[in-house]
Amino acid sequence: MAKTPRVGEQAPDFELQGTGGSFRLSEHRGERVVLLFYPGDNTMVCTKQFCSYRDRAEDFASLNATVVGISSQSVESHEGFVAKNNLNVPLLADEDKSVAKAYSAVMPGVGSTARAVIVIDEQGVVRHRHDHRLGLDYQTVDELKAALETLA
Repeated sequence: MAKTPRVGEQAPDFELQGTGGSFRLSEHRGERVVLLFYPGDNTMVCTKQFCSYRDRAEDFASLNATVVGISSQSVESHEGFVAKNNLNVPLLADEDKSVAKAYSAVMPGVGSTARAVIVIDEQGVVRHRHDHRLGLDYQTVDELKAALETLA
């Protein structure tokens, strides 16, 4: 079954609370947006992923995009994860997984948030999508940069 939205399709709007306050996708028109869906706070691979972005903060900042992480934990869980690891990516709480479902970022049979990267252009159109099969790896800063460069 194909993942939706597909590249070239309009990204579904949503609003979630997070570590940086409220985030509504449609309020970021005119900006490139990267949605980083991930399974969970304080898990081995997710911690490695977000710490790798923190460790390359200058390169990460040069992506020239609004980047947010999305998983099903609460804002309080996200705040603890950010504080414990001094993270530089705002994390959004999708506790009912409605946004993960709208973006086909839910692990089949398990129901938890799957690891996926969705790049949205300034007009709100999906321009890149990478779904991780097992969630045991993640896209590096360099891979995110390469994906964003295709939009230029």
